[in-house]
Amino acid sequence: MALSLTLPTASGSLAPYALRGTAPVKPEAGVKFNRIAYSAAHVVADPLAAVDPWLQAAVDWDTTIAYRRHLFSLGLGVAEAMDTAQRGMGLDWPTSLELIRRSLDAAKDVPGALVASGCGTDHLNIDDVKSVDDVIRGYEEQMAAIEALGGKLIVMASRALARVAKSPADYERVYDRILSQAKQPVVLHWLGDMFDPALAGYWGTKDVDAAMDTAVGIIAAHPEKVDGIKISLLDKDKEIAMRRRLPKGVRMYTGDDFNYAELIAGDGFGDEPMHGKSDALLGIFDAIAPAASAALGALAQGNTEKFHAILGPTVPLSRHIFAAPTRFYKTGVVFMAWLNGHQTHFTMVGGQQSTRSLQHFAELFRLADAANLLEQPELAVRRMKTLLALHGVEG
Repeated sequence: MALSLTLPTASGSLAPYALRGTAPVKPEAGVKFNRIAYSAAHVVADPLAAVDPWLQAAVDWDTTIAYRRHLFSLGLGVAEAMDTAQRGMGLDWPTSLELIRRSLDAAKDVPGALVASGCGTDHLNIDDVKSVDDVIRGYEEQMAAIEALGGKLIVMASRALARVAKSPADYERVYDRILSQAKQPVVLHWLGDMFDPALAGYWGTKDVDAAMDTAVGIIAAHPEKVDGIKISLLDKDKEIAMRRRLPKGVRMYTGDDFNYAELIAGDGFGDEPMHGKSDALLGIFDAIAPAASAALGALAQGNTEKFHAILGPTVPLSRHIFAAPTRFYKTGVVFMAWLNGHQTHFTMVGGQQSTRSLQHFAELFRLADAANLLEQPELAVRRMKTLLALHGVEG
């Protein structure tokens, strides 16, 4: 007999829902990829810590690092201390640095494990930042701390730079300085304002094509120092256009949580091999990790049809999780980890479990089931019923 429960509908009524009963896809042991794939991983809050959740970050370190080991076991790299980990949205810089240290230590036990870590300026008091030089010093401080741990950098977009920069030339000055000092090739990060409104007009203009010109120019000036760029604009055409302009050897890491399947599969066009496909650095890979691993394994074996058959059904779920206000997508990612038994509670740093409605969670549950992503269906149903009961829905 199919598992069932009562869920809210879009109209505000209640209706019975029966699970599909399809077993989740599992990747083959020792799966290999022909794309680099980073999952931007979430942090697990400590619900027993005596802190004020809106003001202080309390992390359950054991469970947080266990989840990173889970991602490594699936062949996925970890993009550490990024916005998926609530960086700058509940997770402060000292805690982020400790997270980076622990993640790098865990990776040492896993041959071939990839970790790249977010380097930004979020430790600065933004009201005290008066100049581009202040931004440079902020980046350099985090850069030195991460590189001292042996870490690879993801140079995150800076709210402080977006606030004080007066022209594209200011961005060129900052990134030229940072890239010239980097000990190993970095990943640049262009995060759209749908993810963070404070980053509107990044690269010195609100014209996306002109902003792209500036970003490409910075990369072209330092191609040996740039492993790739992650863009999160939720616009596949803009990503493809930029991908085809990147210097030889520089990767496009898709951050498009709406169109990742087709962008990773690629179109094969361009002057260089990397112009025709995207690698991945995605928050949604945290929530769909087994399916992502299985799909990437199929792609590496030349089975594009299987790749799309596995990954395609996850796209509606991702579009729902990343629906506006997009910055609240972390809540859906953590909800999935709770449903699937990777943590014992649905509590988030900053109390952000409250940023989505019960209707949102109900539709997320249905879409996760449709995508065969409920790893332990009985547990998922019990936990969904717990959430429903907290909102006054019994049965």
